[in-house]
Amino acid sequence: MTTTTLRPTERSPRRIAFSQTLSRWDIKLSPYLYISPFFILFAIVGLFPLIYTGYISLLDWDPIRHSGKFMGLDNFAWVLGQTQFWLALRNTISIFLLSAVPQLIIALAIAAVLDSNIRAKTFWRMGVLLPYIVMPVAVALIFSKLFSNDYGLINTLLSDIGLPKVGWHTDVIPSQIAIATMVNFRWTGYNALILLAGMQAIPRDLYESAAIDGAGRFRRFFSITIPQLRPTLIFVIITATIGGLQIFDEPQLFDSSSTVAGGASQQWLTLTVYLHNVGWYQNGKYGRAAAIAWLLFLLIVVIGLINLAITRRIANNDARRNR
Repeated sequence: MTTTTLRPTERSPRRIAFSQTLSRWDIKLSPYLYISPFFILFAIVGLFPLIYTGYISLLDWDPIRHSGKFMGLDNFAWVLGQTQFWLALRNTISIFLLSAVPQLIIALAIAAVLDSNIRAKTFWRMGVLLPYIVMPVAVALIFSKLFSNDYGLINTLLSDIGLPKVGWHTDVIPSQIAIATMVNFRWTGYNALILLAGMQAIPRDLYESAAIDGAGRFRRFFSITIPQLRPTLIFVIITATIGGLQIFDEPQLFDSSSTVAGGASQQWLTLTVYLHNVGWYQNGKYGRAAAIAWLLFLLIVVIGLINLAITRRIANNDARRNR
């Protein structure tokens, strides 16, 4: 009796269609293609100028020949040895604090009002954004007249009620308050709309449960809105830090009649105005101006990291309390 062995039928290898290969490539590569325009634009208008500025800061740059003598860190040493740099740094931080802190508080209050049940919500939301679309030059010119020492509206009102006039263009703190007021006028409504978008993403069930438990409006705001709004607050704080430390238009145009940028006593001279003065008026010292730009960049990074560390610590403390 003979046995026969059955051989498995040989199958030809399956070929993958080209359309299936394209679909796999689409799944793997399409996410990177979608986000690539941002990184390409950032590399062109952000990363390349940053690296090129760092390169120029190491040279005694000649803008005509597009070359220069290598100076090493001499430009940084020269900038750090100038009294005007430290004065500009003080003024920049002072104006930043005078503008950022009230701006955030007022923006939170406006966003909370816009988030409530009020009539004509669209009208009020558009209204708070109107100062943002006004040209900075127009804002600076108008507010410089309002805060004029002699015939300004603010000093006129102060004199009418029997108070002494304020040297908005001569004293240090009043001039910085005037510039911070201009910054707050332009950016408060913009930040309020960002915070409003974050508030509208908070689940309404949390507010209803808290109201049933007897929590008042202020208790719900500080116990629900602020903790739930933390990511948006971090974004607003970081953007306000970057914008506040790079302020240029308002201090540059605050006193158009003055021949000295930053005030006669440098009372509102900021780092960006000082950078402009060094690069433009001091015989084109672009290497030193680039060094100031890099020092400002490092300052923004340090303050941004401090803000991030503080917010993370607050978040960790809240998480421990909830446990």
